[in-house]
Amino acid sequence: MEKGLFSVVTKTSTTGFKTKITTGKHKFYADEPKEVGGSDAGPSPYEILISALGACTGMTLSMYARRKSIPLKSITVYLRHDKVYAEDCAEADKPTSKIDDIHLEIELAGKLTNEQRKKLLDIANKCPVHKTLANGVNLKTKLRE
Repeated sequence: MEKGLFSVVTKTSTTGFKTKITTGKHKFYADEPKEVGGSDAGPSPYEILISALGACTGMTLSMYARRKSIPLKSITVYLRHDKVYAEDCAEADKPTSKIDDIHLEIELAGKLTNEQRKKLLDIANKCPVHKTLANGVNLKTKLRE
């Protein structure tokens, strides 16, 4: 496979859902909860997805606050992923009629003005992962020889 901006390799057993994830020198596991047949050996794929968004949001805010000398002490991002039915969907009974909703609530600690808080909220929506998810992704899948 050609090298991209980031390279990740995943390896999944066919006896369950536990998946080893390797990226650079880091290794960790993804899995599904026991109630859906997994062994709960790691976060689910959607938990990893929204974790990436939360981490990127916090890092983006931290970098901006440092550059602008904003007295931001810490950032906590709470995230939730839901599958909901599209409101105006004529075929709401089909599985494809569900859309993904990701909710973020950001807690900012520090002596911040209302103006600084509003600007930080604006900056949160400009983190690279947020932009990627909001703009959509061009996925290209093929079998490896």
